[in-house]
Amino acid sequence: MSHTATASAHAFEQELPYYESVGNECALFEQAYRQRLPLLLKGPTGCGKTRFVSHMAAKLGRPLFTVSCHDDLTAADLTGRYLLQGGETRWVDGPLTRAVREGGICYLDEVVEARKDVTVVLHPLTDDRRLLPLERTGELLEAPDDFMLVVSYNPGYQHILKSLKPSTRQRFVAMSFDFPPPKVECEIVARESGLAFDRCAALVNLAASLRAMKGQDLEEGVSTRLLVYCATLIAAGMPILEAACATLVEPLSDDQDVQQGLLEAIKATFG
Repeated sequence: MSHTATASAHAFEQELPYYESVGNECALFEQAYRQRLPLLLKGPTGCGKTRFVSHMAAKLGRPLFTVSCHDDLTAADLTGRYLLQGGETRWVDGPLTRAVREGGICYLDEVVEARKDVTVVLHPLTDDRRLLPLERTGELLEAPDDFMLVVSYNPGYQHILKSLKPSTRQRFVAMSFDFPPPKVECEIVARESGLAFDRCAALVNLAASLRAMKGQDLEEGVSTRLLVYCATLIAAGMPILEAACATLVEPLSDDQDVQQGLLEAIKATFG
């Protein structure tokens, strides 16, 4: 696999990665896995999609191969390529091929960012054939029962040239993610950061105000991830306004007028 593909495999851990369920998403994921169905996750950045997949992979006891998709990601980065090793040319499996061979979960994060040839490779794996053709090696791999394909994207941040075609979307069972309800989000932020629950509640209330600005002044609302970052800095002793500026202002916008509006909202909350 080339350096352009960011992939990792996580073995089953005794302790599940922390995840707070807000509906039937865990049951749906497990049923999709049992019935050998591919799964599509839709939702805003930082709302917990990746953590959810990690949690479910550990719960099911399957290795997880995570690929962060980007503009330069090619089908070969997923399937594999011939590389020169020790003076010999050897085939090296990519993360998708490894997941198929070993029976794991392959998670393609922000799949719409990848090049178009990637979806062509995925199609035979998303119907009843469950096949992965490797033209370079002449192999035709049949996915085992414990292989699962999961992809995600943010439909609220799509460019017209980077949308997922309906013909591809309809190959997946799909579920929508959003930011958790306030009480659940408070529990998540408190658990992840170590900050007291009541102090996290003020941050979550602030997040609701900032998210209301999405589509007006902001392209994206503040994520749960950023709230955790902010709470972590506060728990470590950083002054609230400094922590909020570093996590809830600077990452969200470069526009000075927008930043000023965010700061005013933060000061209105914390004084």
